[in-house]
Amino acid sequence: MAEAEPTIRYTERAGKPVMEVGGTWTVFSVRGIRKKAESALAGAGVRSKDRPAIDATGVGRVDTAGALEILEISGCGPDAEVQTRTEAQAALFKVVRENMCQAQPDRRVNWLAHWLEEVGHGTIDFYKQVLNLCAFFGEILVVVVEAVLQPKRFRPNAIIRQMYEVWIRALVIVGVLCFLIGVVIAYQGVQQLRQFGAETFTVEAVGIGMFRELGPLLTAIIVAGRSGSAFTAQIGTMQVNQEVDAMRTIGLNPVEWLVLPRISALLISMPLLAFWGDMAGLLGGAVACTIYLDFTFVQFFDRLRDTVGAWHFYTGMIKAPVFGVVIATIGCFEGLQVRGSAESVGQLTTKSVVESIFCVIVLDAVFSIIFLLAGV
Repeated sequence: MAEAEPTIRYTERAGKPVMEVGGTWTVFSVRGIRKKAESALAGAGVRSKDRPAIDATGVGRVDTAGALEILEISGCGPDAEVQTRTEAQAALFKVVRENMCQAQPDRRVNWLAHWLEEVGHGTIDFYKQVLNLCAFFGEILVVVVEAVLQPKRFRPNAIIRQMYEVWIRALVIVGVLCFLIGVVIAYQGVQQLRQFGAETFTVEAVGIGMFRELGPLLTAIIVAGRSGSAFTAQIGTMQVNQEVDAMRTIGLNPVEWLVLPRISALLISMPLLAFWGDMAGLLGGAVACTIYLDFTFVQFFDRLRDTVGAWHFYTGMIKAPVFGVVIATIGCFEGLQVRGSAESVGQLTTKSVVESIFCVIVLDAVFSIIFLLAGV
């Protein structure tokens, strides 16, 4: 037996528009019904913005697809008033109305406003981050003062263990990279200065460059990527496992037990690593000068001693412990910010590395300006 096709007719009752629907409204029969609806709407002179009541008493069979089509054609959406033949149809329309989503009107994106909004949010987040970091640094200072007044609160075993991880295990990578940087500086110096007959000044370029800038800076970047990220991951994992909360519960201060040993270790290890990097860089420069300038090692280091002042070395050693404290502070701070999941550990580990390298470079520029003004 053939099923009746869906029908639509617009009328008025008591001065209000009514959409009368009939026939079979199923997923198989509603194809093309939108064109019939537009024709019926135009023939009845009903405006598209009018929202008519729905008279579905003439509907024989209807499923969710048909009910949804009726509601969308009427333009009333979930707020439609539907008169049905049976209670089962009324229940079906009710379920469909409750699960309908109102289509949001398309909005043109104002890219300038969107960009300004993003800049504003980023500025506020940066301001909050700086405030939280300053508060954390203040908390560290309080713990340090208490530990100085009560030296027993320092934990040498924990500091030595962290120094092993930060210093001893980083010697190879710092030495190799600084050696290669020394070779590169010497090679480029020889190639450029030879044009002016001043290639012997390559020794000064290698010595001053490694002592003042490249030795401490390159070492700090390596430590930020290696040890700073490790601090964040270690403390962040403890946060996820609620070990930090357990420490607070039993009366242990996480800053004293987790942060202070790591900061102390980097404070001691960074000058040692920077010195190691300087020596490796000078060795690389000496090897390159031996190859390209026919210098001997003795000649290279004799000229280095005579032309490069000790203050160039001291400036780098002054920077190194400051870089170490900043890297350890940021790494531990981001680790304590981890909340909830392992994904947060990864995100904040990446964030700590980026922030550490950024702060190290900014501090290096600040030190350079200070030393310039001081005439050093």
